[in-house]
Amino acid sequence: MKRFSLPKSKKLVSNKQFKAVLARNLRVSNGLLTLYICENDCGYLRLGVSVSKSCGNAIVRNRLKRLLREVFRQYQDQIPLGFDYLLMVSPNCVKKLDKSPDPKEAVRLLTFEKVKTSFLALVDRAKRLDGEMVKQ
Repeated sequence: MKRFSLPKSKKLVSNKQFKAVLARNLRVSNGLLTLYICENDCGYLRLGVSVSKSCGNAIVRNRLKRLLREVFRQYQDQIPLGFDYLLMVSPNCVKKLDKSPDPKEAVRLLTFEKVKTSFLALVDRAKRLDGEMVKQ
């Protein structure tokens, strides 16, 4: 079970680490999530999660962050090592949440399966995109 843990060493925690991933400017997104990816020198993968205040109050944002971290934690064995991943909730998703009468209820409708499918599709697209950039 240890391989499914998410210790602090596998998290992006400092502003400097977040900026390094954003500076690489390798981004893929779909209607739900935006994923930034950057190579690291650690030899293992690290995750950063950012949910803006426009997504809702603290309860809503924390639920989104927990959901994103859990998907990453459970499927980290299917993700390429040696990269930093920065996961953000897409602005399109935020607009949909804003239109609902209760943002908390809208976040509850965001199931683990929807987030998992979206995340794994983004990782697959990012791998292909990164391969093309390395060839150039």
